[in-house]
Amino acid sequence: MRITGIVVVAAATALLTPLASAAQRGVTGTAIIIGQHSTLSGPVAPWGIGAANGIRMRFNEVNAAGGINGRQIRFIVEDNAYQAEMAVRAAGKLIDRDKIFAMLGGLGTAMNNSVLERQLAANVPNLFPFSSSRSMTEPFHRLKFAGSATYYDQMRAGVKYFVDRKAKKKICSMYQNSDFGRDVQSGVDAQVKAMGLTLASVTTHDATDTDFSGAMAKHQAAGCDLITLGAIIRDAILPMATVKKMGWQVDFLTSIASFSKIVAEAKGGVTDGLHAMTFFEYPYSDTSESDRHWIQAYKEKFKVDYNQASVIGYMIADLTVVALDRAGRDLTTESLVKAIEGIKGYRGRFGGPMFSFSETKHRGSNSAFIAVVKGGRWSKLTATLSY
Repeated sequence: MRITGIVVVAAATALLTPLASAAQRGVTGTAIIIGQHSTLSGPVAPWGIGAANGIRMRFNEVNAAGGINGRQIRFIVEDNAYQAEMAVRAAGKLIDRDKIFAMLGGLGTAMNNSVLERQLAANVPNLFPFSSSRSMTEPFHRLKFAGSATYYDQMRAGVKYFVDRKAKKKICSMYQNSDFGRDVQSGVDAQVKAMGLTLASVTTHDATDTDFSGAMAKHQAAGCDLITLGAIIRDAILPMATVKKMGWQVDFLTSIASFSKIVAEAKGGVTDGLHAMTFFEYPYSDTSESDRHWIQAYKEKFKVDYNQASVIGYMIADLTVVALDRAGRDLTTESLVKAIEGIKGYRGRFGGPMFSFSETKHRGSNSAFIAVVKGGRWSKLTATLSY
């Protein structure tokens, strides 16, 4: 009889639990489970570690303040090693074993593309991935949301700026032989064609390549006055180092993927003069009191310096917090989707264009501007650009 009584009490307690908590995967009476597959190892690890830290920092702040509508955020990160097959395994664990409510900030174009079909079939929203590929919101799906302008839009706007305002005539390109690199290149190709020009020279490379002397010699022979890059960190630094050894003066334009503190601070100042498309202003300790406090708090918590991925991670976590709060206590996938679609004019603490969403527009912004490396740090060069 005593055991029966316990069962009855447990059953009665279960009936008092909100229906959404019982029915909605990744949501309990006290927790919201958010997952991320990120690059914690390999050549792009600085991006992946910074991304996870930035997200965790914002979620920890929210949890310390009492959580969201009575729930704490539980954040689980799995390493995808910047490999599609590893992303499949990492996402599978998050979806099937951890039963996450949403995937936030999945890192890498090919990595996201490799898991999206399974993820969406499991009714797990893909929120603000670390990829500006068009495939993050195209084709349209009710569970796919992205924040910043696509690589395609970024590069179209950047190329147009250099042709119209800097009188560049001989455009060349070098891009990573990957889903990411091809997406960057698609914007270059489209804008060059729209302006009645042709590319003077094109080269491709692998993410692990370290010798760019042949590619740079080819571009120099073609008389390039602008080289566009579908690159990330090392493959942005090494081509510029190669060009400077050659004594060749030529402008470089890359996407936000290279908008990195590591790139700006490359040894010997080899990346001075590099132009990158971006949607936020890089924070430094002397840019504002708010930036100084954030940078100090980040280092105290993680015992490492912040980077651009830390900043973006913090921003997309904050945007997610706004959405979760608006979705209310009766949190479901549908209430989250409606909450994001209702966000208008959101701007994060690090500036940049405002993000707005709707029932038919799941990308927050199509705007970007150019920053340039000067003296080992990023400086804003232009106002918001379009094509």
